Amino acid sequence: MAVHTTGTAGLSPTMQTYYDKKLLSRLLPELFHLKFAQKRPLPKNGGKTINFRQFTALTPATTPLTEGVKPAGNALNMTQKTGTVNQYGDYVEVSDVLDLTAIDPVLDETSDLLGEQAAQTLDIIARDILVAGTSVQYANGRVSRVTVAAGDNLTVAEIRKAKRTLKRANVKPLEGGDYVAIVEPGAVYDLQSDTKWEEVSKYAGGKQIFDGEVGRLYGVRFIETSFAKKFTGAGAAGVDVYATLVFGKDFYGMVDIASSGSVQNIIKPHGSAGTADPLDQIATSGYTLAA
Repeated sequence: MAVHTTGTAGLSPTMQTYYDKKLLSRLLPELFHLKFAQKRPLPKNGGKTINFRQFTALTPATTPLTEGVKPAGNALNMTQKTGTVNQYGDYVEVSDVLDLTAIDPVLDETSDLLGEQAAQTLDIIARDILVAGTSVQYANGRVSRVTVAAGDNLTVAEIRKAKRTLKRANVKPLEGGDYVAIVEPGAVYDLQSDTKWEEVSKYAGGKQIFDGEVGRLYGVRFIETSFAKKFTGAGAAGVDVYATLVFGKDFYGMVDIASSGSVQNIIKPHGSAGTADPLDQIATSGYTLAA
């Protein structure tokens, strides 16, 4: 209800705006793209590159041996994937005037903002690498992302096909016997109307429930996040295309540099910059991270 009045018009110089010093909460996404990674240490001063190696499986020996004849034998082969460490970071400048006069806790809030940004940065970097993989399935039998059209939604049939692909490639499920999908909320909405959809409450008693887990279908457990990959306008007639990651055990890895620790907030106070800030006007709050 709105009440309109002119009763305080003569008091306008004394009528002040009240500012609630408890700031509103920010609407933050839930981040899960790094949760299932294998972590491999990279020793301090060990360079910027790490190799993940894997022996190639031997072909089954189905040819009978000939008595007294030495078989040809086999050879070991190895494949490797290389990861390179890059550094990321950002900072915010805070003037001396702002620090002295602002009614809000600027430095505290800035530290929170930068921490949120750092977490989202890592999640996006991991997500974009994962969705760039070559094992891709397009909805409704489409042959490429640009041919995906309105109505080509994520369905139970698509999930079953993705699981079939993983099983044919001998991809092992996670502990507990299920595969995992990281999925956008709109895609979850499309799946939840199916009668086979299992709410978490129906199976939570016997399984470890992941953060963000919203349900299960045919042995695939769904982790919901608004940070699932969106290809804006990439489909037919400019429709948005969303990527759902479906994977099993040891799907991907990440580097953990020894002695690097977690992301740290770096604060440079007023007066710390020397001749670069001759009047001690600028402080900074920032961070760096390696990924």
